[in-house]
Amino acid sequence: MEESWANSASGRALGIDLHIDPHPSGGVRRGLTDALREAVRGGRLAPGVRLPASRTLAADLGLARNTVADAYADLVAEGWLTARQGSGTRVAERPGRAASPAPATNRVPFGGHRYDLMPGRPDLSSFPRAEWLKAARRALTAAPNEALGYGDPRGRPELRGALAGYLARARGVQASPERIVVCAGFVQGMILLGEVLHRRGVRDVAVESYGLDLHWDYLTRPGLRTRPLSFDELGADVRELGSSDERVALLTPAHQFPLGVALHARRRAAAVDWARRTGGLILEDDYDGEFRYDRQPVGALQGLDPDRVVYLGTASKSLAPGLRLGWMVLPAPLVDEVVAAKGHTDWSCGVLDQLTLAEFIESGAYDRHVRAGRLRYRRRRDQLVAALAERAPAVRATGIAAGLHAVLQLPPGTERSVVQAAAWQRLGISGLAEFRHKDAPEPEVPMDALVVGYGTPPDHAWPGALDTLCRVLP
Repeated sequence: MEESWANSASGRALGIDLHIDPHPSGGVRRGLTDALREAVRGGRLAPGVRLPASRTLAADLGLARNTVADAYADLVAEGWLTARQGSGTRVAERPGRAASPAPATNRVPFGGHRYDLMPGRPDLSSFPRAEWLKAARRALTAAPNEALGYGDPRGRPELRGALAGYLARARGVQASPERIVVCAGFVQGMILLGEVLHRRGVRDVAVESYGLDLHWDYLTRPGLRTRPLSFDELGADVRELGSSDERVALLTPAHQFPLGVALHARRRAAAVDWARRTGGLILEDDYDGEFRYDRQPVGALQGLDPDRVVYLGTASKSLAPGLRLGWMVLPAPLVDEVVAAKGHTDWSCGVLDQLTLAEFIESGAYDRHVRAGRLRYRRRRDQLVAALAERAPAVRATGIAAGLHAVLQLPPGTERSVVQAAAWQRLGISGLAEFRHKDAPEPEVPMDALVVGYGTPPDHAWPGALDTLCRVLP
């Protein structure tokens, strides 16, 4: 009887072996659908290939014609296949596919995504427009005339004062307004620090073996070199700093990007001890430290030694990257050099946005917004974990105690095919391989994984994004 049938079929009509097992709830139809989908996702059925008629494939596999036709229809609805009058049923083309073979890459082209699950981005639809507008009106009304002039390269004193109080309370940062420099996001902070460090004679910077190549590029542009530190379940192996000539290390201690690990307490202490012993400097990227879900927040590393750590924060994750508002809390000897470098580049942050953020913080609206975001993102994280357990039990989510993304560990050898399958579905995701430093040592056990952001989709699009993700997973 067909519904109890299981087969490792020849698939002569397809030109491939087709491994079909009846699905517990969907029988042979679901088993055939799964087998065909896997053949497309794994590249054994290439984009553009015409599939045999349902009658032909049914005869080849010994199935009812309706079973094959229904499986085709399911895959057309999912976007894996296309069906047009006169051209038959074909494997769907990947968006933007050229006639020549696609390059071997795990990076999904940005743009044209139906659903965006790229990491490092907040839900922009949740930006507190009404509260921000109220804060802007209050700030502009109270602003002195001189606030509209060229101003201090360090940033408006109202914002620096508000940040000093907030960072001490929320992140354990030891900061005075005089040691805070407001910058146009994390990017400008890295550019300024790279210039200053190079002028100070620094040539090498230790970095984590996984991260954003864009950030490493900002360090190498003025002539610095980056060397990746080994990485394990305790975070970056800062013990390697003792055997190198680096005087500077770039770390994400509270929530490593992208692997999501918090730097272990012993290694936090060891990193600060290295900096004290050698006169070194730690650049602390605290990009999403406010969003911690399962335990108390991990305090900023800067709190252990404000004279050896540069703290870098931003409103890009908590509010919106378009504001271009970030800040550095600097050791005293660096302040004048960074301010001078900022004055030379003349990258000013909008005065009105600075005044508005200061008012937003002082009024308590910022804290309320962060608390609401923490609840919203935690709910999405929990929904992601539950969906994986139900629909993709072979995939495990890690690095989920904080932040706006999860690392989904895949079966060995599947990362590239899953990223390609997502591209065909116009689903924006990233493979872990694209975040690995080019000079990082080969891991003893290669890890195939996705880095999936759950912050970006607005609420109405989140269920569809989650459903599409589960459909492309093994």
